[in-house]
Amino acid sequence: MTFDIFIADTDAEIQACFPVFSELRPHLKQEQFLAQVRRQRLQSYQILAVRQQGAVKSVAGFRFAEFLACGKILYIDDLPTLSGETAQGFAGALLDWLIAHAKAHDCRGVHLDSGHQRFTAHRLYLNKGFQLSSHHFSLTLNI
Repeated sequence: MTFDIFIADTDAEIQACFPVFSELRPHLKQEQFLAQVRRQRLQSYQILAVRQQGAVKSVAGFRFAEFLACGKILYIDDLPTLSGETAQGFAGALLDWLIAHAKAHDCRGVHLDSGHQRFTAHRLYLNKGFQLSSHHFSLTLNI
């Protein structure tokens, strides 16, 4: 079955992506989602989505960033697919689009972080040519 890939620009398109994001990020609240995305858009954040039969099935939140260590990159914040819709090529198609987009914008690479337990996602990334290149450390601040 065919699907289309699009950048979610309008409020309605962004809101249509919420159910997919909330599966990966259950702490997100629908009533705060649009405002959060708008704030992140000020830092070049965008949402790429797969739509099939009028419904969003998979999304990728991404942004451009530049670092001393690696230069200009496309960073993928999130890449969830609705449960029950996996293994249909949606995430792979989003990755292919993002890699081409990064090349078109003269990026030196595409980066992402992935939970250590997400073995299926790791397999996809490795099959797309990604390398396991670092450990990500974080410290939660109770403010």
